[in-house]
Amino acid sequence: MHTITLTTDFGTRDWFVGAMKGVILSIAPRVRVVDITHEVQPGDVWAGAFALAASWRCFPPATVHVAVVDPGVGSARRALVVETDRGWFVGPDNGVLTLALADQRLRAVRALENRRYFRAPVSATFHGRDVFAPVAAHLSRGVAVRNLGPAVGSFVRLPWPEPSRKGRRVTGRVVYVDRFGNAITNLPAELAPHTGRGPGGVVVAGKHRCPVRACYQAVPLGRPVAVPGSAGYLEVAVNGGSGAQTLGVAVGDPVVFTAAG
Repeated sequence: MHTITLTTDFGTRDWFVGAMKGVILSIAPRVRVVDITHEVQPGDVWAGAFALAASWRCFPPATVHVAVVDPGVGSARRALVVETDRGWFVGPDNGVLTLALADQRLRAVRALENRRYFRAPVSATFHGRDVFAPVAAHLSRGVAVRNLGPAVGSFVRLPWPEPSRKGRRVTGRVVYVDRFGNAITNLPAELAPHTGRGPGGVVVAGKHRCPVRACYQAVPLGRPVAVPGSAGYLEVAVNGGSGAQTLGVAVGDPVVFTAAG
């Protein structure tokens, strides 16, 4: 039994996610469909890409991952399927797949053009239902990527912001804010020991100093802290509150880690 994951900005108020699942199950009734998230902010391609990148490794090989954050739906932007050593990634060619693909060996990249594997008719506003969902279902049933469309030589890639180092200082930025208000950075978690103590710490947005600790409750209630997060990066939080709201932190804000010494 294969697995298909869904990452979208569709929310759950409307019928969009349910319609995608209905199309999938009509083609592959025995497949498992797993929701990664449907609460990406509308049109936020970066957030969708980060959510997929943070989660795809949790799934078994041969999983089909569908990511639909698609402000260019109906335009000339391509639709893609990428085959890797670990499975397949299906979505628009706008970068939403590329953070998840960064460390993988790509076996094939194809433009989705064979309408035999689409739902008919294809809406200009709902490729999640009419293109990406049916293609994912057919992949789960063993259809080869070569049947889906022509090979693609290049595709849109979101650049990952690499931290810069100078002495004991490593400078990065906030790349994602989760629903708890934790500001996830691009600073690798291994920069700081999980039981950090002493003068080392993180300064976010040029003004808020956060000690590095093993968990949120290692500082008093309402105080800021930096912890090694589950996605593998340092994240800035507030014990018992929202780090983003309390500290006024947003995606793109600078973050500086200074090692104790």
